[in-house]
Amino acid sequence: MVVTIRPLPWLLADATAHDERVTAARPVQPRHDDILLATYPKCGTTWLKALSFAVTNRSRHPIAGAGAGAGDHYPLLTTHPQDIVPFIELPLRHLHPLDADLDALPSPRLLCTHVPHQLLPRRVDEMGCRIVYMCREPKDVVVSTWHYINKVGNGFFLHFDQAFDQLVDGFSLYGPIWDHCLGYWKKAMEEPEKVLFLKYDDMMADPVGHVKKLAEFLRVPFTDEEIGAGVVEEVVRLCSFEKLSRLPMNSSGVADRIGGRPMENSAYFRKGEVGDWKNHLTEEMTNKLDAIIEEKLKGSGLTF
Repeated sequence: MVVTIRPLPWLLADATAHDERVTAARPVQPRHDDILLATYPKCGTTWLKALSFAVTNRSRHPIAGAGAGAGDHYPLLTTHPQDIVPFIELPLRHLHPLDADLDALPSPRLLCTHVPHQLLPRRVDEMGCRIVYMCREPKDVVVSTWHYINKVGNGFFLHFDQAFDQLVDGFSLYGPIWDHCLGYWKKAMEEPEKVLFLKYDDMMADPVGHVKKLAEFLRVPFTDEEIGAGVVEEVVRLCSFEKLSRLPMNSSGVADRIGGRPMENSAYFRKGEVGDWKNHLTEEMTNKLDAIIEEKLKGSGLTF
């Protein structure tokens, strides 16, 4: 099996330590207080961005119900979550002027990436940057990826069995999903104070408990007063699929987000469900993927 990871225009790069991985014209150095949100594509990235922004910025932007009221001017009500937290491997032209870069963002920076942990610049670890990683059941990832590609492919159509075979073969811009998850899982087991490992399915089952855990890890824990006032529940409601997907800037319009190609804002919101794979995968597909994932994760302690 041959696995290919295509070079990316890195914006977060350590040119001295990883010259072979750097293709960015404007490398940006990690800062000690950076927060990096990491996911494999189609693993709840938009939701994680929204939750992390709401949690870390609630002193600047109070959540409705916390006393001050967010009103119609709250950032998540007026700006697409994908535009609130920038990717380190993509240009910022949809957020800032063309000559802007991540160095211009004030600290602490909330950043995002799909990059495997083993390909992150060494200084991310050396500087002590905190990483929040969220994974998802691979069978649901297949389904979500298939729908996404066919929505943004500009006429290109991918059959479901092709999407399935590509994931099973480990063919992805970011490498095999099992390697991606394992890289961050092992780091989380070694240094839990630096990497918080979350599972999409578990978060959907208990969003309030996981938002509290997220706030603790990000060093902005909810106070007893906030908990009593229902602020945690307000964060969950504000960032819910039902709330965000119905907002005008998320349900209509296009934006330049990937490689200069316009994308519909609604492409990031489909169902957000757990277990939708049951409506798409055959029994043979299910058994095959489960067997592969079990073998690849064997002995790691990581399960889906």
